[in-house]
Amino acid sequence: MRLPISRYGLREVSLFASLLSLLFLLSLSFLSPISLKIVGPLFLMAIAFVFYFFRDPERPILRDERKLLAPADGRVTEIALVEEKEFLHKEATKISIFMSLFDVHINRIPCSGRVEYLRHQDGRFLDARRKEASLENECNFIGLVADGGRRFLVKQVAGIIARRIVCPLSAGDHLEQGQRFGMIKFGSRAEVFIPKGIPCKVLVKEGQKVKAGLTVLAELG
Repeated sequence: MRLPISRYGLREVSLFASLLSLLFLLSLSFLSPISLKIVGPLFLMAIAFVFYFFRDPERPILRDERKLLAPADGRVTEIALVEEKEFLHKEATKISIFMSLFDVHINRIPCSGRVEYLRHQDGRFLDARRKEASLENECNFIGLVADGGRRFLVKQVAGIIARRIVCPLSAGDHLEQGQRFGMIKFGSRAEVFIPKGIPCKVLVKEGQKVKAGLTVLAELG
């Protein structure tokens, strides 16, 4: 049975769990029994949160190439028509999803296809809920060519706490719809760009909660 912890976070889980355990053991020598009754549960809660944050539950992925799936858990913060200049080079519908500290942070690919373009961009670490974060924050661009030939862009955006974007992909990789492709650590944002000209019906609304690989963002014509 697979441990429901992301392989992208095993290093952090090991580091934080070991460090917190060591601090707790040291505190046994310096704190009174009354203080330990207060501090002990706090250490356990901190360790539990590290495991909770890096959880990676299995999911019954909905595979249907006429549907574009959410790449992340979280809340839809923006749906807008924008000029996409990185990969699509045309107007596109952007759907932005904000991931809080309490959401699953594993990213899943919205549709089956081939990775044609990858680029990491350094930047700021604004609150990922702000619209400016999409343009100014550190981010990762993933250009996809779906199995049917349509092109889409997925963007991983770091947030005010997140300082590391994980994306172990290479140009030419082929991914199945709903497949894991990385994560952004400790609060962040994921975006999908649907180029203008592709018939589609957006099925989500701003403020709606979504789940990666399960929620349908849009139906494609």
